[in-house]
Amino acid sequence: MTRCPVSVWNTAPTSAPAQRADRYVPGSAAHPAKMLPQIARHAIASYTKPGDLVLDPMCGIGTTLVEAVHLGRHALGVEYEPQWAHLAEQNLRRADTQGATGSGAVFCGDARQLTTLVPAAFHGLVDLVVTSTPYGASVHGQVRSSRESGEPGVTKRHYRYGTDRHNLAHVGLSQLLEGFTDILTQCRHLLRPGGHAVITTRPWRERGELIDLPSAVLAAAENAGLIPVERNIALLAGIRDGQLIARPSFFQMKNVGDARRAGVPLVLIAHEDTLVVRRASLVPSMSGEPKQDKGASRRAVTLPQSSRDGTDFRSRLCARGARHGGH
Repeated sequence: MTRCPVSVWNTAPTSAPAQRADRYVPGSAAHPAKMLPQIARHAIASYTKPGDLVLDPMCGIGTTLVEAVHLGRHALGVEYEPQWAHLAEQNLRRADTQGATGSGAVFCGDARQLTTLVPAAFHGLVDLVVTSTPYGASVHGQVRSSRESGEPGVTKRHYRYGTDRHNLAHVGLSQLLEGFTDILTQCRHLLRPGGHAVITTRPWRERGELIDLPSAVLAAAENAGLIPVERNIALLAGIRDGQLIARPSFFQMKNVGDARRAGVPLVLIAHEDTLVVRRASLVPSMSGEPKQDKGASRRAVTLPQSSRDGTDFRSRLCARGARHGGH
């Protein structure tokens, strides 16, 4: 495995609800695996410049897209489930009303058919991919007490993806990695030469066994032809007086407590593994000498004026009945 530099991103100075605040429409919190907005924002600010094009092939409620357009970038998203694609579109519209200068579009379909869903005009022009893999159910969900719900005991909600079994969130680890490798391979074709992909992921435990998803995802990225350049820690905890201040959900605390009582050494999650890979800038020539990849000098997409004001570019296309992957 290629060795990569390690660094820490201070991405949780405030809680997740405070970061989302009024930027996201009601109902967005129901998604079981929302990316922390500051993680997306930090990645976009670090690896792109205003006017660049950002892609999230499994965009959920559109966190990557919203943060991108607020930073003056343009954004494309693909989402598996129509309900989340609709919310992502609504969140982009809210960004419009709040003065976001970038444009965005959401396409509903199979992330494993990325190059078919994303218009050919954008192929090879994406500056940055920001996305995350589906995780095990142990890291998702919200819990309500009987005082809040009026029901006896503790009730769990918003912890499942949709019921479509073709969703990558429902498959086993080997199928998940195979599907994600396919997605990353297509991301490579959409990236400009030298463009980056930032992938957030974390391990989980299954029947007590640690599933090292970050290392597996890094291997999947290499199998997809992408080059590892960094392995970072994106904090989910705040920092105060040099100490980490954990911000777990009630569900996470309950889950950890239950696991420890069962003898499983589970701890509160305080960070995301944030993997940074890139598409090669150079390709070998017939003579064996490296040459510039075609289109390598085209660093940013130039949108037509009608797209910049959102009249053409911002749209949601959802193929009914299609089988699709993502989260």
